[in-house]
Amino acid sequence: MTAYLNALGVICALGRDKHSVARNLFAGDCSGLRLEAGWVADRALPVASVTGDLAPIPQTLAMQGSRNNQLLLEAGLQIRAEIDQAIQAYGRTRIGIVLGTSTSGINEASHSIAHYLREQRFPEGYDYQQQELSAPANFLSDWLGLSGPSYVISTACTSSARALMSARRLLDLGLCDAVLCGGVDSLCKLTLNGFSALEAMSNERCNPFSVNRSGINIGEAAVLFLMSKTPGIGAPIALLGDGASSDAHHISAPEPTGRGARQAMEKALRCAALEPGQIDYLNLHGTATQHNDAMESLAVAGLFPAGVPCSSTKPMTGHTLGAAGALEAAFCWLTLSTENTAQALPPHLWDGQADPTLPALDWASANTRLKPTRPRRLMSNSFAFGGNNVSLIIGDAP
Repeated sequence: MTAYLNALGVICALGRDKHSVARNLFAGDCSGLRLEAGWVADRALPVASVTGDLAPIPQTLAMQGSRNNQLLLEAGLQIRAEIDQAIQAYGRTRIGIVLGTSTSGINEASHSIAHYLREQRFPEGYDYQQQELSAPANFLSDWLGLSGPSYVISTACTSSARALMSARRLLDLGLCDAVLCGGVDSLCKLTLNGFSALEAMSNERCNPFSVNRSGINIGEAAVLFLMSKTPGIGAPIALLGDGASSDAHHISAPEPTGRGARQAMEKALRCAALEPGQIDYLNLHGTATQHNDAMESLAVAGLFPAGVPCSSTKPMTGHTLGAAGALEAAFCWLTLSTENTAQALPPHLWDGQADPTLPALDWASANTRLKPTRPRRLMSNSFAFGGNNVSLIIGDAP
């Protein structure tokens, strides 16, 4: 069954709707990544935050207030009209919600625990539900009044890519007629200090696949797709294929040969009934850590011996963790959409100094163009701790 991606709400460091995100994505705008102090002790770090006030949580849902849910609300408001149309068409019991996150409301919880340690009481308005991993799906269900299947997946940096896979499965099983799927993660001290303790953070803008790469930057984002069994208005875009693997090599380091990453890509190709040569662009996981970039370049070069235009978009958005899979699938969606009038590809932004120990890849530049003829198929990779790997293929619907 074709899983149509009929609407997209997105907010990240590139912009606060699909129009601004697309414009800045194809322009290679890294201005959303800014040096900020206060996240990690005695160290200023580049972070990709969403600036400005966020939409307030409705008063009736005040106990679910968190920055994570505010980001999600912003994405939901962008496609509220399409959601309401789906409710009218299918009913509230036939629309599911599957989201990915790794932070949920842990930032609010951290502040509240610090307050408790100082004052021996929690602050006014704090509720444990804010930090539960299920919080984003619970909030969206309550806000929209939906009663279909609703849950959150938390598999670190593959969370929201797996959410898209699970949403498609709900359609295939006939449990839903439409699914709101995507992911959300917000900046918080816990995350940044954790990656700092792993010595994985760069003091500069990340430099994926460069010989000079020195680690990741962290960002925040929310992404919501409306996936359904029937196409929406305009040229339809669909999730054509997906693949996952778990090589369980190490708790935090990837399997060095890229075996698990390649297996996920091969599964996605088989699911979509495609050959490697039919992929027109590949959005790399591309975190700019030593181990990730090494294994991913080996996997990509092995699977695509003739080359494929590719890029890492993380210098523009930071690594948005649980939201990254859906965000980079959204970049593929935007590349195929009418937002991309110039048929551009997201450019690969780095210092141009290749690592001589890694196979060369075909980097998309500001002048690289997507082929004008349909069908066009784009792949997006997401890799996570524990050897958890996901690859998605987004393309023109058949």
